Amino acid sequence: MTKFFQAFGHEGIKEAGAEFEQRVKKSSKNDKTGFADLVWPPARGIKGVVIEMKKRGTDLTLHYSQLERYWMRLTPKPQYSILCNFDEFWIYDFTNQVDEPVDWVRLEDLPKRLGTFSFMEIGGQAPIFRNNQVEVTERTARRMGEFYQLVRDRGKREKFQYFTEEQLQRFTLQCVLAMFAEDRNLLPRDLFVALVQDCLTGKDNAYDTFSGLFRAMNQPGIVPQGRYAAVDYFNGGLFAEIQPIALEESELKLLDICAKDNWENIRPSIFGNIFEGAINENERHARGIHYTSEKDIRQIVRPTISDYWEEKINNAKTIGELNQLQLELQSYRVLDPACRSGNFLYVAYQELKRIERLLIQKIAERRKQVPSQMEMGFVTPLQFFGMGTNPFAVQLARVTMTIARKIAIDSSFPYLL
Repeated sequence: MTKFFQAFGHEGIKEAGAEFEQRVKKSSKNDKTGFADLVWPPARGIKGVVIEMKKRGTDLTLHYSQLERYWMRLTPKPQYSILCNFDEFWIYDFTNQVDEPVDWVRLEDLPKRLGTFSFMEIGGQAPIFRNNQVEVTERTARRMGEFYQLVRDRGKREKFQYFTEEQLQRFTLQCVLAMFAEDRNLLPRDLFVALVQDCLTGKDNAYDTFSGLFRAMNQPGIVPQGRYAAVDYFNGGLFAEIQPIALEESELKLLDICAKDNWENIRPSIFGNIFEGAINENERHARGIHYTSEKDIRQIVRPTISDYWEEKINNAKTIGELNQLQLELQSYRVLDPACRSGNFLYVAYQELKRIERLLIQKIAERRKQVPSQMEMGFVTPLQFFGMGTNPFAVQLARVTMTIARKIAIDSSFPYLL
């Protein structure tokens, strides 16, 4: 650890102001004092970092909770947190992106990836992260808001308006889910991008092209042939109503830019709020709608959900007790009585899926087996409920949870995939 600090120009750990084995109250599994391996508190020109080291070969996904506990209990809070197992570094920025590292760096790649750790340098330079999903999400959500406003304003200027605002909202959300699905391999590769390009070059028109895609996505089974061949069925109701909408060149160009963004890195927990505000900023201020950060949501999720279930799992002594917890987890319900676009439900769902993995892992350890991918899936979006009065926000929350399920599936036991 000392050499790690020296690599960034510091004389040593103590000289930099960091401390080994710092006591952190109420940060252990049983809510007692824990000891963080290293804490470098924020100071003038220093963003700060908490580092947790594990032995080589350790699965770092199992120690996310411990790292987050340390970070939450520290005052002042460091900007960055690191998990390391002597093979790789997982870097977190809990103030912006809670459940996904902003970057991963293998030990052998460290010399060519120093820009990732520039916050360790004297003077605290801005780091270069490869998985900063917040930046991508904010940019894309605002662009989709601009797209919506552009089409809506044009529709209001036309003598005969062919779509209502509610129909445009649904059409925009259909585009959002299609673009996400494309980058998550739920649609044929680059299909949506190609459709936009065909409309821009005059090979086809948006009125027929996108409504055709959305009808295909609402058709049970897999489309066997034709332009939408291999498109699978999307249930959930978003595509049950389809309103064809013609798009002008400027609108298609903006949609093209959005479609080419990396939707795999979109964070649904903040996308909905930003998008909702972008489409009608005046209404946002009038109703007092504000963006609730993941960090703030975690302050509720950690004590009410995470700590509750982790304590139960840690206290279980037998296979029978662990199997009983599986049944309890299946019947567990989460309600957000003012859900808006569903960001709280999304964070809570991802957290319960993490708890699910911990439970599966402990059962496998008791049985001396490797966790099986087939064992996953007893926590579902059907356990999450929200209440809202805005029809658009309700529909947006449903889209958010649809995306949440796919992300949870993709992230389950990544070392087996």
